[in-house]
Amino acid sequence: MTDAGPALAALVAAGSDAAAVVAILNDHRSAFDRLIGLRFTLASADAVEAEVPVTPQLLQPYGLVHGGVYATIVETLASSGAALWAAARGQSTVGLENSTSFLQGTRGGTLRARATPLQRGRRTQVWSVEIRDDDGRTVSSGRVRMLCLDGGATVAGESLALRRDGE
Repeated sequence: MTDAGPALAALVAAGSDAAAVVAILNDHRSAFDRLIGLRFTLASADAVEAEVPVTPQLLQPYGLVHGGVYATIVETLASSGAALWAAARGQSTVGLENSTSFLQGTRGGTLRARATPLQRGRRTQVWSVEIRDDDGRTVSSGRVRMLCLDGGATVAGESLALRRDGE
C-alpha cells in the first residue's frame, strides 16, 4: 500500500505546482478509473477536472454512453476534490451519497468534467460535477456528499490510504 495522502496534503497546503498534484492523482487512479480511461487534467482543493475518451466499451446496447460511466466520473472527481481539501486538515473522506442525472445522450468524442465544492465543513462536504461533450453541451451532472474523517479513522477495518493500481 502506498500512502500519498501526506504528499498531497503538503502540495495542496503549500499551493504547489498543480501539475504535481495532477501527476499524483493520475498515478493513484483506481483500476476502474483506468479501465474507463479517466485522466485528471486539473486538481486543486477548489476544482478538479478530468477527461474520458468515449470508446465502444463504455456504450450501453443503444450505443449511448452508459450511465454508470457518468456516475463514476461524478464520484471520482468529487471524491478527489474533497480528499484534497480534507488532506490539508489531516482528514480523509468517504462518500455518503451520489446523485447523477443524465441530460443528453452521447455516442462518441471525449467527455470533459469539472467538479467544484458547494459546501465544505468540518464533518461533511458537498461537491457538484458537470460533464460536457465535445460540443460543450452539459450531458450529465451530479452531486456527491462526503463525510470527513479525522486522521486514524478506519473504514471496513483499515485506515484510509491511496493505493496504486494493483495494490
